[in-house]
Amino acid sequence: MPPTKTNRRGGGSREQNPATLCVHAGAHPDPLTGAVMAPVYFTSTYAQEAPGKHKGYEYSRTKNPTRDRLEQALAALEGAKEAAAFASGLAAEDAVFRLLRPGDHIVVCRDLYGGTFRLMRRVWENYGLKFQFVDTTNTKTALAAITPKTRMLWIETPSNPLLSITDIAAVTEGAKKRVPNILVCVDNTFATPILQKPLKHGADIVIHSTTKYIGGHSDIIGGAVMTARPEISQEIRFLQNAAGAVPGPMDCFLVLRGIKTLALRMNKHCANAAAVAQCLSRHNNVRRVDYPGLPAHPNHLIANKQMSGFGGMVSFDIQGDARRAQRFFAALKLITVGESLGGVESLACYPWVMTHASIPEEQRRKAGVTETLIRLSVGIEDPDDLIEDLEQALRASR
Repeated sequence: MPPTKTNRRGGGSREQNPATLCVHAGAHPDPLTGAVMAPVYFTSTYAQEAPGKHKGYEYSRTKNPTRDRLEQALAALEGAKEAAAFASGLAAEDAVFRLLRPGDHIVVCRDLYGGTFRLMRRVWENYGLKFQFVDTTNTKTALAAITPKTRMLWIETPSNPLLSITDIAAVTEGAKKRVPNILVCVDNTFATPILQKPLKHGADIVIHSTTKYIGGHSDIIGGAVMTARPEISQEIRFLQNAAGAVPGPMDCFLVLRGIKTLALRMNKHCANAAAVAQCLSRHNNVRRVDYPGLPAHPNHLIANKQMSGFGGMVSFDIQGDARRAQRFFAALKLITVGESLGGVESLACYPWVMTHASIPEEQRRKAGVTETLIRLSVGIEDPDDLIEDLEQALRASR
């Protein structure tokens, strides 16, 4: 992955690699005590010398020193001018939709997280936004859907749960030729800024659920919006404060702590997921494996071009029917059945009744989400143990 230019204390600018950024981005000794780790500022308000005369902090919904550190770290990692932290990934998405106006048309990738679909269809369509779901992995199909009223192109890549890959640079360039003021928003949760930087491929906005890989330990809920455009950042900052969906200081601290090991963890997630995907792709009880690192994946070449690794998520279709899928989940011993992803522990999810149940059945099937689809968040355990658990569960499912 290409290094990122940052300013170092006591020197000029130089190129820093992601592992270094993870440790040092947003980190500087506390000016009061010299504390190496960012203090957790448990306060709602701040003393003022006189009305309106303060040290940059008035009220913690607006600004909090711990949250400032997190936002600095996230911006540095993603190569953004600024980042804004939110109380959840969906809160971050909600803030982005508030940039739009009734009647605006949004082109959306067909394969996406069920909670995002629910927010679009059951919340924002009530306020006049119009969403059109298309296969954005086909650049021509994505661009054909764009009209003069299209205000935003929304992409997940890799997507949830099928690990589809959209060519960010190609769709962004084409979209902006058709509608110069269109906003391209990329959900980068699955890849993380360690593996992919959408802003470098022309995107305007990047969204993360920091609950997942960035936090990395399944112990917080959070989200973030990053952009390189000052006018967008100004609007997002206003919405962050005005709507108030901000994270607490302890959650910010925990995400900051998770970032320290993000590069290390992503290397292990990628290696383990590749081993699991290769094993599953050879298994007689598996119909299909979705993993962009496999040469057989339809978007493998695009993933190889725009990512520095293929991530820790693997999805596969088990042979048989829904009953067999249920028996597989029941037989797992090491891998936990649960929602969410991106933690150090491996999780198995059944999108049909879990993460994507809010999407109508017909649309689920059209996107490729079926009763036999299983999504794995591959953790950092020993890969041999994970493979052994998967193989015994597949045997038991028969």
